[in-house]
Amino acid sequence: MTPTLLRPHAEDLYAEELAALKATDQARPKPPGWHLSPWAVVTYLLGGKLDNGFEIEPKYIGQRRLMEIAVATLATDRALLLLGVPGTAKSWVSEHLTAAISGHTNLLVQGTAGTAEDSLRYSWNYARLLAEGPSLAALVPSPLYKGMETGQLVRIEELTRIPSDVQDTLLTMLSEKVLPIPELSTEIQARQGFNVIATANDRDRGVNELSSALRRRFNAVVLPLPATLAEEVHIVQTRVAKQGQALQLPVEAPALEQISRLVTIFRELRQGVTDNGKTKLKSPSGTLSTGEAISVMNSGLALAAYFGDGTLRAHDLAAGLTGAVIKDPAPDRVVWLEYLETVAKEREGWKDLYRACREVVE
Repeated sequence: MTPTLLRPHAEDLYAEELAALKATDQARPKPPGWHLSPWAVVTYLLGGKLDNGFEIEPKYIGQRRLMEIAVATLATDRALLLLGVPGTAKSWVSEHLTAAISGHTNLLVQGTAGTAEDSLRYSWNYARLLAEGPSLAALVPSPLYKGMETGQLVRIEELTRIPSDVQDTLLTMLSEKVLPIPELSTEIQARQGFNVIATANDRDRGVNELSSALRRRFNAVVLPLPATLAEEVHIVQTRVAKQGQALQLPVEAPALEQISRLVTIFRELRQGVTDNGKTKLKSPSGTLSTGEAISVMNSGLALAAYFGDGTLRAHDLAAGLTGAVIKDPAPDRVVWLEYLETVAKEREGWKDLYRACREVVE
């Protein structure tokens, strides 16, 4: 029996939605090389009901205008830079934009401190190079090379983690839409449909700051954390349900109360004040993002499924929650204990969570 994929690509997971949008999208104008119109791309991201009654599931819950700006940018000659703290769905949005516009998401560069120019331009098959000499057949194209050649979107994850001198390799590609190949005295010219979506972590500013020349080639869109408690709870609930199905966890869906408590803690510690504004709090060193809340919830569900009775309880969440808050042991432990004693202990209906977290910390 062939194992089921743990995480299919967006274009495979949501193939039915993309096909339904394409079928109802014939009359709207599409930029050259796009599979869907800008309207259909935004609808795919934000969800909605088509004229034929087909329901499109929301992929991003947030401001519509941000998605409209992102999509409009990709229809121009400027690249798109998605900024935000960890866990604000930058990679998620990038993947779904690419799936809707290009039809596939496999042209990806993962930025790291070790990313070399070859990853952005091209490399060589050295066995063939030695046997036959320099030729296009001996060249190994990068995702950017393929994207330019075929007119597709290319994703670059964690752009600011790439060394600055390597980042500048992008300048000619983004401004002139050309990739020179001096070894062969030729070049690759980008076809219509080519563009770049890069992501960068707000907290990484200063690691490898983008040069002013490169920054001008991007239109930056900042993805914020959810504006309200209800919005963030809805995001966590939706994503946890989806991932639970993919992981096939033999557990009941978590009670909304458990999700609400977790998200409330994250929001209060992030903001440095309780929701009612009456108690000021110290904030820990971590980001406590929505993405982390989803991970804590999934960890708790796994504990409940395999080492509990299948129902998520406070003691299943306590370890993951404590680990999310205490990133730097000395100062963060003080912050967490203060929150437990001044807020969690006194809050009605939170005694079980307070006791479970105290046991983990001690």
